[in-house]
Amino acid sequence: MTSESNSTDWVWLKLLCLTIIATLTFEHSQLDVGISELFYADGHWLLEKGAQPYAFIFYDFPKLLLILLGVYLITILTWRYWQSRYPDTVNAKPFFIKPIAALSSRELGYLLITIIMVPTTIALLKGVTHVSCPNHLTLFNGDLPYLNLWQNIVAMTPAKCFPAAHASAGFSLYGLAFLPTLRQHRYKIFVIITVLGWTMGLYKMLFGDHFFSHTLVSMLLSLTIACALASVFFKRAAVRPIR
Repeated sequence: MTSESNSTDWVWLKLLCLTIIATLTFEHSQLDVGISELFYADGHWLLEKGAQPYAFIFYDFPKLLLILLGVYLITILTWRYWQSRYPDTVNAKPFFIKPIAALSSRELGYLLITIIMVPTTIALLKGVTHVSCPNHLTLFNGDLPYLNLWQNIVAMTPAKCFPAAHASAGFSLYGLAFLPTLRQHRYKIFVIITVLGWTMGLYKMLFGDHFFSHTLVSMLLSLTIACALASVFFKRAAVRPIR
């Protein structure tokens, strides 16, 4: 019992170490520049920033869905609390989506906190790292020099591009993969969310808003946060069956 629960509890720390290694390895490397050069030709990026309908499909719409999901989770949790206080209240279950309504209140609370904490944490890190976007750099016809992470922090470069915040909105749904109720679908969920997050990240890379490493670190950090929160929320539930 001890070894199994401990191995689960420390997965998030391994992921955190992997995130740090990826940051130090890829953030200031020729791989980043080489990949961005694939999206840049003749002084122009493959996609113009804000161009429609791409901006709506890959930027506005996913953010709107995430906000609606958050509101929906809050609604269900509020309704469940109301029903626990007032059992005679009219049952509103028919208005709830079955896969989500089938989750326990603990799982819903975990999912809500995850989709809030992941983008918030990465947005806060962006304000500290001051890393430039590719389209800000002289390498790509911008006006800022290409500096490493520490140099950007010291210089307080007027940019906030690392890690990738937009992609983190998609990666925040990694929380679904840690729900005990959806355990049997964990790997399918992981693949789907990974594709979703990288699609959102690739969209930003097409017009030079992020390097490859920005999205990679965002993915690993999102997974780390989701795993760490799961180890807190579901630790007791994981120990009971073993006992």
